Amino acid sequence: MANNYTSQQTYIDHFNPKDYLQTYYEPKEGMLYGEWTDFILRNLHETFTNGGVRGDTLLDFGTGPTIYQLLSACEVFDEIIVSDFLEQNRVEFQKWLKKDPDAFDWTHIIKYVCDLEGNKEDYEKKAEKLRSKVKEVLKCDALKRNPYDPIVVPPVDCLLSCLCLEVPCEDIKSYCEVLKNFKDLIKPGGHLLISSVLNATFYYVGKTCFGSMTTNKEDLEMAFKEAGYQIEKAAYAPRIDKSQMDISNYDAHYFILARKPK
Repeated sequence: MANNYTSQQTYIDHFNPKDYLQTYYEPKEGMLYGEWTDFILRNLHETFTNGGVRGDTLLDFGTGPTIYQLLSACEVFDEIIVSDFLEQNRVEFQKWLKKDPDAFDWTHIIKYVCDLEGNKEDYEKKAEKLRSKVKEVLKCDALKRNPYDPIVVPPVDCLLSCLCLEVPCEDIKSYCEVLKNFKDLIKPGGHLLISSVLNATFYYVGKTCFGSMTTNKEDLEMAFKEAGYQIEKAAYAPRIDKSQMDISNYDAHYFILARKPK
């Protein structure tokens, strides 16, 4: 792919959340099930327990149709706001929220997080706790100065974004601009937590190929610093299983926790 960028309209027309969930999160078969889910869920668990990141409100930017990234957060935040650019993703998320029989079954992931927390038997309570904490499902657009325009979201204690920014951003410069815009959404002293993959150029959902901004460790950390954040933790892990490189060609995972100065 000469240009990795995929237009917003292509996403609106062709991104199918059911295909996405099946391809990436289906137990034992999904490409992100295992290495990625272990990496992100362990880091989130550590951040929201021993790491002490907590508060009144968490804002999830680019939620997609997934819930896994919120399972540890629901224990330490009073309210959670989720948001995504695509209506079909917001609809899919709402299906899980409303216990629609057609919703994706996240039981395997919920049990994994409960196991991390030492509450293996309480996975149904965990699901209900998360549902009770989600207060809003909003539309967001990373390319806008105020991503929630015309809504003004009051600054939150923590902004979380997983597997998102490599999609709307064409290069590290635009990625840095998004990080700068995020500062208006975070309280002084609050946290920004971003986790995704490195060095990808594409990923498939069904038969549709979507582009990804290619990122590396050095450029990422420079973008955070240039945007005015203090990095508190940066974790990286190489991709071990290369069996499905034809579905997405990323080669590592990253997890960056940063703080907005007071």
